Amino acid sequence: MKKLIFGGLCASALVLAACSQTDTAQTPTAEAVQQALGSGIELQNFDSSIRPQDDFYGYVNGTWLKSAEIPSDRTTTGAFYDLREKAQSDVKAIIEELAATEGLEAGSDEQKVADLYRSMMDTDTIEQRGVTPLKAEFDAIAAIDSKDDVAAYFAHSQVIGGGTPFAFYVNVDAKDSSRYATHIWQYGLSLPDRDYYFNEAERFAKIRDGFVAHIQTMFELAGLDNPEASAKAVMAIETAMAEHHWTRVQSRDSEARYNKYAVADLSELADGFNWTRYLETLGVADQGDIIINQPSYVEGFNEVFKATSLEDWKTYLTWQILTHYAGQLSADLDAENFDFFARQLNGQEEQKARWKRGVDKVNGDLGEVVGKVYVKRHFTPEAKARMSELVENLRRAYGESIDDLEWMSPETKVKAKEKLAAFTPKIGYPDRWQDYSTLQVKADDLVGNSMRAATWKHQQDVAKLNGPIQKWEWHMTPQTVNAYYNPTMNEIVFPAAILQPPFFNMEAEDAVNYGGIGAVIGHEMGHGFDDQGARYDGDGNLTNWWTESDLKAFQERGSKLVKQYAAYQVFDDLNVNGKLTLGENIGDLSGATIAYRAYQMALDGKAGPVIDGLSSDERFFIGFTQIWRAKYKEEALRNRVATDPHSPSQFRANGPLANMPEFYETYNVQPTDAMYIAPEDRVKIW
Repeated sequence: MKKLIFGGLCASALVLAACSQTDTAQTPTAEAVQQALGSGIELQNFDSSIRPQDDFYGYVNGTWLKSAEIPSDRTTTGAFYDLREKAQSDVKAIIEELAATEGLEAGSDEQKVADLYRSMMDTDTIEQRGVTPLKAEFDAIAAIDSKDDVAAYFAHSQVIGGGTPFAFYVNVDAKDSSRYATHIWQYGLSLPDRDYYFNEAERFAKIRDGFVAHIQTMFELAGLDNPEASAKAVMAIETAMAEHHWTRVQSRDSEARYNKYAVADLSELADGFNWTRYLETLGVADQGDIIINQPSYVEGFNEVFKATSLEDWKTYLTWQILTHYAGQLSADLDAENFDFFARQLNGQEEQKARWKRGVDKVNGDLGEVVGKVYVKRHFTPEAKARMSELVENLRRAYGESIDDLEWMSPETKVKAKEKLAAFTPKIGYPDRWQDYSTLQVKADDLVGNSMRAATWKHQQDVAKLNGPIQKWEWHMTPQTVNAYYNPTMNEIVFPAAILQPPFFNMEAEDAVNYGGIGAVIGHEMGHGFDDQGARYDGDGNLTNWWTESDLKAFQERGSKLVKQYAAYQVFDDLNVNGKLTLGENIGDLSGATIAYRAYQMALDGKAGPVIDGLSSDERFFIGFTQIWRAKYKEEALRNRVATDPHSPSQFRANGPLANMPEFYETYNVQPTDAMYIAPEDRVKIW
């Protein structure tokens, strides 16, 4: 789930003014305090020329959309992205304090953060070394003399952070949540999606031509042999593998992806591939089984593997190492890598400032080290307590909503509420932090640092096998502006950095907080009950807890939502992919619906205050909509529609509201209005 900023500077000032009253001042009522704190609504962004009944997103954000400019080092701007910039600046301050400190103890967390950042910022050393940091890998690839060695190198490349046709990972076994299992996911393509290799539209043909030219240029800049022939060979291999890739819609299907094989039977999928060498190199040869997410891809890959010459596989492996590390090499390779993947594919005009890339590097490799300091500086115990209260209010509202569902039988309601009760909320930061003591970091070895960090992460994952489930683990750092639901843990997770305005404003009144962070909480809970999350029980096991008739009714409602979103037009020639975005759309609809219910419960039958001339219901819907304001480069938005399971921002706002009767009542939406959906066609799932 992606989310979104800003809120109440004047609200802070009002609070300070209220606190300066004399001791004899009368204690204000709760309602008066709410009004004094302000609404948290960004009124300056409104466009009164747009009717809220026709385009609520445009009505709330229209003036901003007309004037906002996308920074040259980004492909998108908006509330979420601005908040991410703030978090990046906050982390920069932490890192630069450490990087400016002399005499840090060798091996300490502080030394590692400082030296990792220094290694990214030391462009003189990076420039001097050129492609030399990859020479050992190029030599190892050149020495490969059999396809069995290729299989082993696939695993080695995975361990050090390179690219391979498979993505190996360790995760909870979806049908036995008491154990970790090994998994394989299809991988190995450089372009964003399989369709980029086959779509005959001019835009895609141009991208393919640009990609081949890019590979050739990269080989030339790296001083590698036969650049033109190498580029053609890489493109041929990737195209052949892409032909067997599952579509993103197919790969959403949790049941279809669960295919557990005995390791001894892997040759039935790929008889030309040396699984023993591959698994031994990964360090998991002792595992008896492995889950293959897309088995027909592995079967198809087997044919490609056998049909492709040894020399061409060596060329492909060389490319994968080069492209995965290009951004950490000399300026010419870095610039060429940026030009294709950022400028040509996504429309980004300029590379990020070096310091931003340095912060991203530290966040990626040592995120929880700086996360500890970030939390101390930017997240209060009061915010965590208030957030915990909101989560429980949303949980209660979700439970009452389940009770009221007319389409669900009592039997399934019991199971649904059992799962709801079992949700584990994680708020702000981990109770237990990652231990980086075995990771070595050097100030003058950027590529080496990256390879060691990737190897450390792989070893951490392998060490989980045959051990207890690490329920304390987080999959985002506290400084990440995002949130997530994890089905095999049945947990909802809200990092500290998203708990800021306009999502969560300690100084604003309840309507906007319920419309913002309340909808985020409801969204993540909604993932536990979306078309895929609803296949998991409260213990995190992939199992059917539905009656046959209830499951059919649930799927019918999902199909209606698919149809709705598939009708949303992004460009004249491009609509939202309703099937790809179904899970996120259910999350958005559930989030808004349950958050509204929770807010009404919080009012306890009383009328909410009128602030800025807006009723409490109006402020709820505005609070929900303003978090989604965003503006995209066309190239980036087209790529998102093809690959991102989230709908574009406009539809994440308007789509849920167009299904909510309360929105119709608040704004008197009529059949002649653009957002109107006939009552029988509106979707209510949860």
